[in-house]
Amino acid sequence: ISCKYAALQASIAPLGVSERRRGLAQEKMTENGVFSRDKVLTIDTMNPRVKNVEYAVRGPIVQRAMQIEKELREGLKKPFTEVIKANIGDAHAMGQQPITFFRQVLALCSYPELLNENMFPEDAKNRARRILHACGGGSVGAYSASQGIDCVRQDVACYIERRDGGVPCDPDNVYLTTGASDGIVTMLKLLVCGEGASRTGVMISIPQYPLYSAALAELGAVQVNYYLNEEKCWSMDLSELESSLAEARKHCNPKALCIINPGNPTGQVQSRQCIEDVIRFAAKERLFLMADEVYQDNVYAEGCQFHSFKKVLFELGPEYSDNVELASFHSTSKCYMGECGFRGGYMEVINMDAEVQAQLSKLVSVRLCPPVPGQALMDLVVNSPQPGEPSHITFMKERTATLSLLAEKAKLTEQILNTVPGITCNPVQGAMYSFPNISLPEKSIKEAKALGQAPDMFYCMNLLEETGICLVPGSGFGQKDGTYHFRMTILPPTDKLKILLAKVKEFHQKFTQQYS
Repeated sequence: ISCKYAALQASIAPLGVSERRRGLAQEKMTENGVFSRDKVLTIDTMNPRVKNVEYAVRGPIVQRAMQIEKELREGLKKPFTEVIKANIGDAHAMGQQPITFFRQVLALCSYPELLNENMFPEDAKNRARRILHACGGGSVGAYSASQGIDCVRQDVACYIERRDGGVPCDPDNVYLTTGASDGIVTMLKLLVCGEGASRTGVMISIPQYPLYSAALAELGAVQVNYYLNEEKCWSMDLSELESSLAEARKHCNPKALCIINPGNPTGQVQSRQCIEDVIRFAAKERLFLMADEVYQDNVYAEGCQFHSFKKVLFELGPEYSDNVELASFHSTSKCYMGECGFRGGYMEVINMDAEVQAQLSKLVSVRLCPPVPGQALMDLVVNSPQPGEPSHITFMKERTATLSLLAEKAKLTEQILNTVPGITCNPVQGAMYSFPNISLPEKSIKEAKALGQAPDMFYCMNLLEETGICLVPGSGFGQKDGTYHFRMTILPPTDKLKILLAKVKEFHQKFTQQYS
């Protein structure tokens, strides 16, 4: 038998490294005389674009935070008793309470037998009946139309019209999505094409939300950076857009401009004048606009106001409203709702070519439909209790309380961080995050580089190990060379936020002394 195996082995020519990398199978004999094959899918044969994808919000520092949590559960002694995850805008995980009306209707939709009970108000029951009537078999467990439930899209269109002062919205231009992220990635799929110098370029703000850079890497598009002006509260600068675009056109074909307003991670709220400038710029340069507006209710600073890109576009007149192509995005995950896990959202497309929109409808049909409970929740956001309905007073009280508390915590975060020597924090005008500038000692920068880490990653990792606080380094979002930041959510309960900020202050002072 051993001679037969020896002969068989001899008949199999060994594969070289290049053959293995092409995915050709290589057979090996195990100890018990059974042949096994190399994996078909290896790090060398997998899609190379996936290896270029990075997502700092759930990156190495978060993975280490999860390891530390496990170590604490196993009894390992640390200088702290819990990990505070201030790295992500997950409102309910941070203790924010859900809106009662939303959960009542979702409960009724999930278990319609509850419609026979007296514990729910009539307006909640009516919303649930309407949603269930639009679902196949009267169940949120059924697939919906790929573009979303028809009555929900109609309600979204009515909401947009009210928000934008009567600017018309066609429900056929509304697509319900699995959170805003799904809509953003879908639009990027439509936009990206070409090779070499004709490859699609997409302009994104720096600092940016890493979804954009990750999606562009996966799709093989060119990331075209334009820098927000930190000295002017992270505002957009028209001259920066112009120079960034001119440089990009030397090596790719820029086709789209992405804006996040209110900003993530930077917390700024763009002025109306800024939005007008961006629209005129997009029209002049023939760029497709993508407006990420998921924080549209999260505006805190005095004198700041949310202006939707669609409203401003139409108020600029037909020269722009008839020509500029725009996709805007909203979600159930942020604002006062914070319902991240339901993955509800929508996008509206404006001035899209009819043939392209047909392709968009085909593309969304491939994923069958967004989660129906998420669609139901999106309907409640855009069709909330109205004056005179039983749930209106409670709804408004909860909504106002949530947004007011976020505004207080935004101000508190800015004030405390600005008392720390070496930390400078712009006003948190909106959204859910602060993005302070941190001054790092040269010694710490050199040590970080020797370890192959970005200096602010080194800082944040040390902060995690010493205090249990998990933040995201600014390098994960992009920043100007030679500057360092971290992103911190303002979502923790006020008492815990104060403790967190005090620990950051104490750590920064010790870190600075240690490496001076």
